[in-house]
Amino acid sequence: MQDIIKLGFTLILSSALIALWVTPLILKIAIKAKIFDSPGQHKKHKNPTPQLGGIALYIAFLIPISLYLPLTPPVVALLFGATLIVFLGVLDDLLGTKAWIKLIGQITIAFITYQAGIRIEWISNPLGGMFNLDWYSLPLTLLWIVGITNAVNLMDGVDGLASGISAISSGFLAIIAFQTNQPIAGLLLLTLLGANLGFLKFNFAPAKIFMGDSGSMLLGYLLATISILGVFKSTAIISLLFPILTLGIPISDTLYSIFRRYKNKQPIFQADNGHFHHRLLDYGLTPRQVVLSGYGLSIFLGLLSLMIKFFI
Repeated sequence: MQDIIKLGFTLILSSALIALWVTPLILKIAIKAKIFDSPGQHKKHKNPTPQLGGIALYIAFLIPISLYLPLTPPVVALLFGATLIVFLGVLDDLLGTKAWIKLIGQITIAFITYQAGIRIEWISNPLGGMFNLDWYSLPLTLLWIVGITNAVNLMDGVDGLASGISAISSGFLAIIAFQTNQPIAGLLLLTLLGANLGFLKFNFAPAKIFMGDSGSMLLGYLLATISILGVFKSTAIISLLFPILTLGIPISDTLYSIFRRYKNKQPIFQADNGHFHHRLLDYGLTPRQVVLSGYGLSIFLGLLSLMIKFFI
């Protein structure tokens, strides 16, 4: 156990330091190449801001995992999927792909991940034991991976919000993974936590660099797939509830967005200003206040999931 704790601290520290080192380099490259996210109708920043920060997050996650963890088939599959999702995100950041093309890419990557063995095959039976999903495994796995990927992507609307909430979610999911005897998943989550903490130095309001779709989709993909490797392997009756609660903000915001757009007869994938962070900004909160409010709510939901895990 002491070795796991020591390795966990090593992964957090190394990923954070790599993010602190790599992000300024990516920032300089983005500025030199004139890769900026310009203000627009659904964007709240006032000045063009360099992006592609997702590449820094990817490097800060990839290097410690490659150095310190055994490259088992699930870990290799996860890193391969992460590489594909970052590539898809970079294409969108540079070229601005259409929403349906991006969705097809996400589904394809989720399917590749499923075929590589990262899948939701069992869920807890409230009456005891586990329930084999059989052929439902494929659609449920694809829905989870694509859904969480897009949920974090939609949340990336205020400086530091997506990265901070992803860090908080990673921390709480890591605790649950260790408690359910899934140390590799817990260590992967601690690495993701460290990468986000290092990146936040440059992404917290006012942001010097944006993560872009390459970053937000990466964070969503990793949270979705690592939770499959960790929390969904639990035999607890309410194991499905843990990642849903911990990722409660992006999940609820996405579901409400779908409902809102359907009700208003808008295309599901059409951007709007109805997300929870937009609402808080409209109420007069500053970007920092919005972000800190999101952090507080995310911590509350994480603590609630731990209370359910340990006391019920």
